[in-house]
Amino acid sequence: MTAFNQLKKLSGAIALITVTVSCGDAVRQGRSPVYLVIDQLTASSGAKSSGTQANTLQSDVVTMITTPAPCTNDAPCPTIFSDSGAVTMRALQKDVMATAPSSNSEVTISRYHVAYRRADGRNTPGVDVPYAFDGAATATTVNGVLSLSFELVRHVAKMESPLVELGSNAAIITTIAEVTFYGRDQVGNDVTVSGTLQIDFGNFGDK
Repeated sequence: MTAFNQLKKLSGAIALITVTVSCGDAVRQGRSPVYLVIDQLTASSGAKSSGTQANTLQSDVVTMITTPAPCTNDAPCPTIFSDSGAVTMRALQKDVMATAPSSNSEVTISRYHVAYRRADGRNTPGVDVPYAFDGAATATTVNGVLSLSFELVRHVAKMESPLVELGSNAAIITTIAEVTFYGRDQVGNDVTVSGTLQIDFGNFGDK
């Protein structure tokens, strides 16, 4: 083999390594020309009227409300609220030379999955953490950007173990919620992305 051919093969190998390192996981995310990146994943308590979004959530398992009637200050009504989440994400081109996504590369999110886990490894659904669930939410990126709200903690979760027991004691269950969003680009290629946030479940004081 001539020195020229050896140099040519070496140059090709270096180029291949460079492409592999620069693309990384993005290239392995299916056949779509784009991949999703979560810019922000937040949550807000359904028990609070302000609806303030934050990167952690204090989820009140029972809220005592004083209005409307027949609820009063002297006879408040125990009420359960679901909690919502919000996500901002972008569809980025796998080809770093591309200047912007084409219309075919816009991604439509159609469903999501929420699973809870604890840092201590006790993760039995219905015993240590709430049951995982799938939800539906539809939105499409515009110029590669998407904002979407969704249900993060369901009403029914606060009526089941282990959350229902928190209504009568002072215990707190701290979990990490992993939210995975599923969608497709406009030519049918699957695209997914996941994010996490902390949720503290308990019977918090009502204002």
